[in-house]
Amino acid sequence: MKIIGISAFYHDSSACLIDNGQIIAACQEERLTRIKHDSAFPAQSIKYCLEAAACKPEEIDCIVFYEKPFLKFERLLETYLAFVPRGFVSFSKALPLWLTEKLFQKKLLRDELRSLGFSETQCASILFSSHHLSHAASAFYPSPHNEALVLTMDGVGEWDTTTVYIGNSNKLQKIKELHFPHSLGLLYSAFTYYCGFKVNSGEYKLMGLAPFGKPIFAEKIKNHLIDIKSDGSFKLDMSYFDYCTGLKMTNSKFDRLFEFNRRNPEEEISQVHMDLAASIQFVLEEVVLKICKFLAQEYKIDNLCLAGGVALNCVGNGKIYEEKIFKNIWIQPAAGDAGGSLGAALAAHYLHFSKDRPKPFNDSMKGSYLGPQFSEEYIENFLKSKNIKYTKFTNTDLYSVICNYLSAEKVIGWFQGRMEFGPRALGNRSIIADARSSSMQKKLNLKIKFRESFRPFAPAILSESVNSWFKFSEASPYMLMVAQLQDDKKVLNAQPNALFGLDLLNQVRSSVPAITHVDYSARIQTVHEETNPKFYNLIKAFNALTGTPLLINTSFNIRGEPVVCTPEEAFRCFMGTDMDVLVLENFVLLKDDQDFNLKEDYRNKFSKD
Repeated sequence: MKIIGISAFYHDSSACLIDNGQIIAACQEERLTRIKHDSAFPAQSIKYCLEAAACKPEEIDCIVFYEKPFLKFERLLETYLAFVPRGFVSFSKALPLWLTEKLFQKKLLRDELRSLGFSETQCASILFSSHHLSHAASAFYPSPHNEALVLTMDGVGEWDTTTVYIGNSNKLQKIKELHFPHSLGLLYSAFTYYCGFKVNSGEYKLMGLAPFGKPIFAEKIKNHLIDIKSDGSFKLDMSYFDYCTGLKMTNSKFDRLFEFNRRNPEEEISQVHMDLAASIQFVLEEVVLKICKFLAQEYKIDNLCLAGGVALNCVGNGKIYEEKIFKNIWIQPAAGDAGGSLGAALAAHYLHFSKDRPKPFNDSMKGSYLGPQFSEEYIENFLKSKNIKYTKFTNTDLYSVICNYLSAEKVIGWFQGRMEFGPRALGNRSIIADARSSSMQKKLNLKIKFRESFRPFAPAILSESVNSWFKFSEASPYMLMVAQLQDDKKVLNAQPNALFGLDLLNQVRSSVPAITHVDYSARIQTVHEETNPKFYNLIKAFNALTGTPLLINTSFNIRGEPVVCTPEEAFRCFMGTDMDVLVLENFVLLKDDQDFNLKEDYRNKFSKD
């Protein structure tokens, strides 16, 4: 049975295709349209999925959408009625869009699907999952667990903002839920907005900024903004927020509480913004830990699965691991709305059609390498068509050549295999570098990514070496866990209070300073030979050369740009930045060899995220 899942019309649209429960392909529309967080109907992603599965539209047995539009419209109406007369301007702007487009999403879906060649019968029988069920299904069914608690947390779906399911074999049963407007995701996004970052995009920045500050506002947040119960359930005081009725997240009462105004985007980041980030991160962790501890005690289930946007908070995930609340934690790599397409398809397969899960239970995400790939023939034809200079190597020679460049502090664009599904680059669309360099973090942020200097970088480390370097002993293949560096790898500062704020970036904190955050933590990706042999063998060769079994791994793009998908996009990024070397499968391109006329400064084509 072939099922297509669709997520669309809010942010991070995507499509996936499963065949008899096996994940064949999945892709975010932004990677193909080059529009960051593209919310449009994922026409190109659906075409890709069909191509990857080598099937035609008429061979698809079921199409399923990731949420229920009528329930979402019901929430909009009830929310505005509850807050009358506040928010009339926002309501008057939102209602026409709903009445002309969003309320009739089933018709819109049918029209779009017909244009792709799907039949009237297929279009008339579209299934609709619910938003949080899609998240839960995306977390549980690909996991290696027969039984698990499934916790989903995000901004809001139809009504739910936090849900708990119990997954058992092919079943998913919702046991707890919290409803809009009380949302941990929206609370965190309110601080993202207040600190001058973009909602639904800048939450990573807020998390990365937090270690530079101190949680001095945590008690104020808990005393005024959020009432947290012992089981982790909570309520927000909505008098401080405008996201129910306005066109912004916070209001003047919020300003008065913290005694300053919202930071404008691109303004200088001050210590108070770092302290705000630290404070809301502290509160988020407290809520999540209380929920997890309550669930573990109440249900006595060893396994936890996570999805929803809050599950992308890898610092919080690391705290769950540190507390040893559960024996095993598995997190959907596309935990945000993009993963909703996959969850919707899996929910249809296992719940609507009552199919059995295959045994033994394994991680079935295939390393999250589910996107497009390009043959060596395609790549060579492209290189020749542009008269681009290159050298082709065997695998063995490739590893040796690239490791020598890495150890010489060259920055490498690494493009191979199938593109990743989800927000993280996991070794197929990556920029890689030597983490031992004390200047590499600054170089990558300012000269390659063109982004804020404080943004940390992640290590990709051989799976068997992770415990030797970090206080972590499990698999973290999707870069969704933060852990502390082992003490013997730290370089402790003799004057710990001599530096503060962004000046901490000038401090060498470990033998791998480029991936060590200011609190001695790192966002870990464990690299496994069975899921990515080429990336694994490169790091293994680097370890043999240097004694260091890890590399910096960051996404192959510049600020505001979706991760590159094609060789053409990889070459443009390579030529438009200070990257030194580009690897396209086994073809190696050196910047110094290229025609300067091929260089393109394209930073202004993307809005800053």
